[in-house]
Amino acid sequence: MRRLPDFEAWAIFAKIADLGSFARAADALGLSKPTVSKAITRLEARLGFSLLNRTSRRLSLTDGGLVSLERARRILSEAEAAEDEALAQSAEPRGRVRVSAPLSFGIACLGAALPDFMAAYPDIVLDLALSDRRVDVVAEGFDLAIRIANLEDSSLLARRLCTVRILLVGAAAYFARHGRPTHPEELRHHRAMAYSGGPADPAWRFSHVGFGEVAVEPNVQVWADNADMLMPALLAGQGMALQPEFLVWRQIQEGSLEVAMPDWNAPVLELHLLMPPGGLRPLRVQVLVDHLAKSLVRPPWVAREGRQGG
Repeated sequence: MRRLPDFEAWAIFAKIADLGSFARAADALGLSKPTVSKAITRLEARLGFSLLNRTSRRLSLTDGGLVSLERARRILSEAEAAEDEALAQSAEPRGRVRVSAPLSFGIACLGAALPDFMAAYPDIVLDLALSDRRVDVVAEGFDLAIRIANLEDSSLLARRLCTVRILLVGAAAYFARHGRPTHPEELRHHRAMAYSGGPADPAWRFSHVGFGEVAVEPNVQVWADNADMLMPALLAGQGMALQPEFLVWRQIQEGSLEVAMPDWNAPVLELHLLMPPGGLRPLRVQVLVDHLAKSLVRPPWVAREGRQGG
């Protein structure tokens, strides 16, 4: 009679592959490193081939490991989801949820959505990684990623929440000294600051209801891989910048920043929640997804009255 599959060892293999380390997998699973190592040895002996290449400095998947990884991930994900569903009948969601989010968005918007969630789910531990780097959700072991982009096709599950407009803004003091542009071509003669974390194309693109689309390379004095870094110079009247609406809507409302060329629109981006592929999600992840969807589906920069811009 055929033995049952070694589900524990398969789940441990998936965690090692995603985290890239026996030690990190052991910490994440609450197991000792010897237990983790023995599980892989046991599984490889049963299969008759190696899943992992191990050296003192590097860990990599064998060809057999690569073929087996997706099913192993599914075993781990389905088991976690099944256990969470069972626990939900008698207990609150619990455990760690790893979340990736853009740095500026995380500070400006995500933080405000957390206190209510923390109060409602005290047994969930949030592990937040704020960076403008585009993480590999699956390979780096994230449960959830917030991404502001027009998404490319991928195996990730995506839930669209809202749009994020990109506004060309500057301070009144800048416009008083240098004039206010009325057409994108005029930006060649203005001082600009730019975000370097987006597409490699340096052109700024705008569209107009009557005049179509125009692309122009502005005269950039400062590049930064984080949009918050540009704010002091913007407020000081040192130039103009394309900034996400969530970062500047309060300043526009207060009058410390103004929208330039309101009839010309930069391409709109979309705010998504991204999750690894698979069926059931652990309950601790699902309740966070639901909470963020409710909090961010109509955020303050969208809901405010007197919305300016194109």
